[in-house]
Amino acid sequence: MLVDLESHKLIGMAPSRKHVDIEAVLTSWGRPVLNQIEEGSIDLSGNYRGLVRRLLPEADIVADRFHVMKLVNQELNRARNAFIRQPADLPEGVSTAAAKAAMTNSKYALLKPEKRLTDTQEETLAKVKAVSPKLAQMHEHKEAFRRLFDHDDSAQATIALLDWMADAQTLYQSAVATMTQWFGEIVQYFEHRTTSGVVEGINNRLKLIKRSGYGFTNFERFRLRCLICWHFPASAA
Repeated sequence: MLVDLESHKLIGMAPSRKHVDIEAVLTSWGRPVLNQIEEGSIDLSGNYRGLVRRLLPEADIVADRFHVMKLVNQELNRARNAFIRQPADLPEGVSTAAAKAAMTNSKYALLKPEKRLTDTQEETLAKVKAVSPKLAQMHEHKEAFRRLFDHDDSAQATIALLDWMADAQTLYQSAVATMTQWFGEIVQYFEHRTTSGVVEGINNRLKLIKRSGYGFTNFERFRLRCLICWHFPASAA
């Protein structure tokens, strides 16, 4: 974990994702700094939610919208894979062989935002919808869920989310169950519009550094390599 709080000139890099390591970095900043943090954007890990609540008592916890969207995409993809293995509830006149053929290269046609599909992916999506009414419904609900995040008014967005959860319950049971557990943190996004996009970019850069070094046996050397990448001084805490 690499964090830069510019206003306090604090940089932290934990050697692992373990609570004890992350807590050590955060507590080194001191209680006055931690008490000033107003928001924390995290993925849907219950363990980290508890850690943030304990160490950052003044911060609103915001569930990262991209991880929330990932819940829906993952469940849609599981349904796609299940249909490929055993096509079910086929429309009249559609054979099993034709249904499986229609699913060729269908993953991104179903999961990508519809407005960003290529012409070929649009054709594939149409074929999928023609052979699987269930996947067609799930895709429509997925796109409706994506549009939720475009709401400007937080109250309207919250109501729309509740309506979506009620409508999608039978199709997205797992995703709706998780959203129910994280409802408060999800609707915080509509208030703050905060995401973990910057942090995800940092994580991807860290993985690239690790791969380019063919792994590091010494954490301190890895730490220095990362700090240099962002032009931080080697003496950074």
